[in-house]
Amino acid sequence: MIQYYVISIQPNLENQSFMLILSSLYMLFSILAESLAKMEETTKRLELTSIMVDIFKQVSPDHIAEIVYLLQGKVRPDYEGVEVGVAEKMAIRAIAKSSGTSQAAIQAKYVETGDLGEAASHILEKKSQTTLFAQEVTVDRVYNTILKMAQVEGSRSQDMKIKYISSLLNDASPTEARFILKILLGSMRLGVAENTIMDALAEAYTGERANRILLEEAYNVSSDLGRVAHTTAKYGLEGLKSFKVTPFSPIRPMLAERIRTESDALSKMGVGFAAEYKLDGERVQIHMADGHVEVFSRKLERITEYYLDVIEAMPDISKSSNIILEAEAVPINTETGEFLPFQNIMHRRRKHGLEKAISDYPVVVNFFDILYVDDQSFLDEVYEKRRQMLQYVIKEGGIARLVPMMIIKTEADIVEFMESSVNAGCEGLMVKATDSIYRAGSRGSQWLKLKQDYQKGVGDTLDLVVIGAFYGKGRRAGTYGTLLLATYDDAQDMFLSICKVGSGFKDEDLDTLYQILNEKILTKVDLRVDSIMEADVWFAPELVIEVVAAEITRSPIHTTGKADGDSGFALRFPRFTGRIRVDKSAEQASTAEEILTLYNGQAKSY
Repeated sequence: MIQYYVISIQPNLENQSFMLILSSLYMLFSILAESLAKMEETTKRLELTSIMVDIFKQVSPDHIAEIVYLLQGKVRPDYEGVEVGVAEKMAIRAIAKSSGTSQAAIQAKYVETGDLGEAASHILEKKSQTTLFAQEVTVDRVYNTILKMAQVEGSRSQDMKIKYISSLLNDASPTEARFILKILLGSMRLGVAENTIMDALAEAYTGERANRILLEEAYNVSSDLGRVAHTTAKYGLEGLKSFKVTPFSPIRPMLAERIRTESDALSKMGVGFAAEYKLDGERVQIHMADGHVEVFSRKLERITEYYLDVIEAMPDISKSSNIILEAEAVPINTETGEFLPFQNIMHRRRKHGLEKAISDYPVVVNFFDILYVDDQSFLDEVYEKRRQMLQYVIKEGGIARLVPMMIIKTEADIVEFMESSVNAGCEGLMVKATDSIYRAGSRGSQWLKLKQDYQKGVGDTLDLVVIGAFYGKGRRAGTYGTLLLATYDDAQDMFLSICKVGSGFKDEDLDTLYQILNEKILTKVDLRVDSIMEADVWFAPELVIEVVAAEITRSPIHTTGKADGDSGFALRFPRFTGRIRVDKSAEQASTAEEILTLYNGQAKSY
């Protein structure tokens, strides 16, 4: 192994020319770690972006993808399904091996600090530095070591991973060790969203933050921010033209706004729009090419193994062998043909007994859009043409169906079709403009969703993001008794508080949520969270749960819809429905704009 002398002279971060020369070879991980520490301390969005711009300007194009992945706390895009698989116990063993400190002492420090990376930093700071020679810890080395760990399999995989972690910690400074462990454990909560990273990339490599829109277009069809960063850094904006729709690079889904009534649909769409059944299943994106099939979730995670029955059936379902389709996978009672609740499909999400789960919980795949066929992207084709192609290419039968669709010309049409949808066991309707193209990654008025619940004065279901919690008392002691929830504002890329919810939880719900949320605890409120209310505990805004409420009211203590001194919106008598939306990312939750639409419609109904 090549050994390097430890460089005792630290580079001056303000000496840009020196840094550019250094970064043409590699970037020391200490530089990134120091920047990450600054990012943890700031509460200002612009400052966060500025720190990232400085990082990007210092690193060579060949390593920018590594930096972007690490900033997101990953080593590859989500759709590749690369998981490092490092648990806290494994990390503690590695720290003990590197520091000579007992696991009990490390555990005690962990309990004291509440963060294993922080605990390791303290422990390694006290470690006597007797090594004269050490291999330098570069970003490239950290990234590739973590990637190797993700690829380790077999009976000795744990021992190998501990060896890899220890090799990094042996040469790392306390600050470097702190962030190496945060990355490994997925606990690096910087408040850095994809949009913020793209802002910084645009400014660093094009000089104009407004060029973010061009980076976003490339990201929408590739779902790989590392690749977008590398292309921009190396080839500039011209290079982004190379991004095309291709099988096995999932496309960021188009989302819909909410409406309350059939008349709302007519007023927004006019006449001659399309209405489709809105099914209560898992939205999936199916890619097939060269005899290979992959399935991706709404969050663009690879979920192929949970749909082996769909994989097997696809060659008989599609007339084309080179295609990207969108569908809703819905659990079904094969004896009665009735749709089953969404929760049934979650039984497939298991590591053991998967084949039995697939057999016990069959699905039908309801196709509603086509994004690519026979080397041609269909994103820029209007809905009408996409639907025609979908009808041509899909062979219905077995587990394959086309989502029922009707062209609406009168209010009577949509009322009748809504009734038909509900009678078929669906949630309501999706309303789509027939001249609309597929706007990947966006939410707009070209797609609208009309659920049966939205027509009532009570019962509106909302998908909200957990941003904080309050400790339980009495029977709920030892768990979180109440959760603080937020909507998503896509214009600001912020999460805005809207209610506290403490009802509707079964004991097992509270236990499950406690376990999930404990992995998302923050020491301070996330930069993308706007809340007047102070929670006992803050979380990274990642978990989405479904809530039902009696009505939407004005409130001075919540920030959804709050502007220029006005009161915000709040939910009256919110209740957890029992549904954790594992299929949705936080950015796909209910928006502040949707709340305003529901509030205005609610007022008209009184």
